[in-house]
Amino acid sequence: MLWVVLFSTIMGLLLQSLAARLGVVTGLHLAEVCHRQYPRVPRILLWLMVELAIIGVDMQEVIGSAIAINLLSVGRIPLWGGVLITIADTLIFLFLDKYGLRKLEAFFGFLITIMALTFGYEYVTVKPSQTQVLQGMFLPSCSGCRTPQIIQAVAIVGAVITPHNIYLHSALVKSRQVDRANKQEVQEANKYFFIESCIALFVSFIINIFVISVFAEAFFEKTNKQVVAVCKNSSSAHAHLFPDDNSTLTVDIYKGGVVLGCYFGPAALYIWAVGILAAGHSSTMTGTYSGQFVMEGFLNLKWSRFARVSLTRSIAIIPALLIAVFQDVEHLTGMNDFLNVLQSLQLPFALIPILTFTSLRPVMSEFANGLGWRIIGGIVVLVICFINMYFVVVYVQGLGHVALYMVAAVVSVAYLSFVFYLGWQCFIALGMSFLDCGHTVSVSKVLLTKETTSGCTK
Repeated sequence: MLWVVLFSTIMGLLLQSLAARLGVVTGLHLAEVCHRQYPRVPRILLWLMVELAIIGVDMQEVIGSAIAINLLSVGRIPLWGGVLITIADTLIFLFLDKYGLRKLEAFFGFLITIMALTFGYEYVTVKPSQTQVLQGMFLPSCSGCRTPQIIQAVAIVGAVITPHNIYLHSALVKSRQVDRANKQEVQEANKYFFIESCIALFVSFIINIFVISVFAEAFFEKTNKQVVAVCKNSSSAHAHLFPDDNSTLTVDIYKGGVVLGCYFGPAALYIWAVGILAAGHSSTMTGTYSGQFVMEGFLNLKWSRFARVSLTRSIAIIPALLIAVFQDVEHLTGMNDFLNVLQSLQLPFALIPILTFTSLRPVMSEFANGLGWRIIGGIVVLVICFINMYFVVVYVQGLGHVALYMVAAVVSVAYLSFVFYLGWQCFIALGMSFLDCGHTVSVSKVLLTKETTSGCTK
């Protein structure tokens, strides 16, 4: 898992730097450029895919916060109660938003600091082997991988390179004052935004190392019987969560906190819960801001932030609340992997457009991607699309029912067809002019107007 996180972080840095450059050079964020570049139907489909990714992130925040609240209250607040409490996130966000972006950035930095300290505490407490951590990061391997492991790997890619963050990053740079007529100032802004992305993603990478290494060291090859015995000896109120048998222990963010509390004391449990709560609130802010920019850019709508937050938060809370009321915590936490996989499947709808537009000289002028960036970007596009297509094939094969095969096949063909269309436009922008046949779209530097051409480029 660690090497997957490392390569995902590197790809995320590439994409975030391209997103920042697009915003700095053009003065427009990615959703606005998509609105001007793509025809109506692809544009609407692209908006729906990105909104689906944002709603998935919001659901993860709801789930994580509900689990954290349940752990901190020692189970006194049920999961459905935790889901309802997360509604307060909306009020917190809107309250801070009234005082400007700087206040939100400071609050976000505070949450990231809490995450780093809490998960760092778990890392120091559990003491994983540093040699094995380094081997896991720099020696790619996946011995004995089957469908569950493939799903986890795809989920990691989606969790690290969240598609909505690409749209968000291209928009946040607009809050900084940059004289776009001054080439040197634009270059300087691009440099500092790249440094900022490096720092942010490095901190994110360290936090991910903390979490994965703690899980690997604390839970690997343990049986339920061993955990039950330790939890009973520590007088934990959660020993009943695990069957008293010799089957291999399986954990999620809820059970993981419980086992940490049994093995390393109650402080480890509560500190873990605080970290999860901070992570949930930070994702609220990024998801909400992303949703606002995406809706305004794709649809040219000027909704109030309260209306935007209320709509997506309602869509996210209703399914999470239903599961929390009628199911148990395992079903609630089990949604996290599915939602991370959903993020990975939505990645092409951020990755391909950002690579397309930053490679077009009419858009970026002398700041358009050079040959090296185009080759690296093209490889990243192919790798991400291959991962997703491979996962789709593996997932469909494992359904085991004819009706499900048919439904999945139709959805898969529609998904892959749309990805192919975006990829076709992207590779034309990367310089493969022999693909430029039939109806294509070009972009004007100043007005970003659409022009239709027919025939094949010679």
